[in-house]
Amino acid sequence: MKRPQRLHREHDPRVRRSLALALAGALLLVVAGLSVVGLRVQQVHLAYQLDALRAERARAEALLSQLELEVATLRSPARLAARARQLGLSAPDSGQVRLAREYVTATTGLAAAERNRVASLGETPAPAGRTPHRP
Repeated sequence: MKRPQRLHREHDPRVRRSLALALAGALLLVVAGLSVVGLRVQQVHLAYQLDALRAERARAEALLSQLELEVATLRSPARLAARARQLGLSAPDSGQVRLAREYVTATTGLAAAERNRVASLGETPAPAGRTPHRP
């Protein structure tokens, strides 16, 4: 009985090289595809965040306009006058009003006019907080 003969083939180095290049190319394509998918997922995530921030900004702007309207309403002269009447306040009489000359600059406004009037009449200026004596 004869033993079966075994064929012995030598491995071709070009086959291994081409197989390695094919695997490297496939790996490169998989990595590139996963990178594209990852970037797309990140883009969608950022788009959701952007939408949320835009909605929050719109809410903040609406609240700001509502608060500005409320401030304007609260500061309106008619509302202040009505609230003053509710509290029992009234307009001051002419004898109750005094000018605070020490708080007005000497070169403009009422203080300058008073100084010019006093200088033209030859009077001495009154101390701060008091009205000058008028003959």
